[in-house]
Amino acid sequence: MVQTKTTELHTLIALVEDKPGVLTRVASMFRRRGFNIVSLAVGNSEQPGLSRMTFVVDGDDYTVGQVAKQLDKLIDVIEVSDITNERILARELALIKVKTTQVNRGEIIQIVNLFRANIIDVSGESMVIEITGEEDKINALNDLLAPFGIIEMLRSGLVAMVRGKTNGLANGNADGNAGGQVNGNGHS
Repeated sequence: MVQTKTTELHTLIALVEDKPGVLTRVASMFRRRGFNIVSLAVGNSEQPGLSRMTFVVDGDDYTVGQVAKQLDKLIDVIEVSDITNERILARELALIKVKTTQVNRGEIIQIVNLFRANIIDVSGESMVIEITGEEDKINALNDLLAPFGIIEMLRSGLVAMVRGKTNGLANGNADGNAGGQVNGNGHS
């Protein structure tokens, strides 16, 4: 009997220096390892000069662990953590442009209201809906709107944060330092 590795979606967060080329170096590392990024969101962090990246990747525990270690070795990366098994809050933003007519506009508005989504633009032939939530919620709204004709959709990618006091980093310190010790990439 041949054993196969079980793959699953993993959520990684990384605190990185906010400067040109960092995203390219991070994406190149994933490419070199033959790893697909399912979702990637990047934005400013609570610390000036640092950004926080949220990655969703598909792989087995060992492979994702190796990728996290390689990512942590990049000079612009301060800290990386796999928060898959933590208690996290995760959200995604989607904008969905759907075809509308005088006849179906009311029905679409009712569906949007059920999902506590927002209508942010209306024209004679279309409506743009903004929804924030978990992936399943966004998928469910998308499925209900599909019969009307989705013209365009944009999803931000998952952003996630560990619940409670911790910032989700392995050492728990917001500054990326483990009691002043130097981590694997040479940062103190």
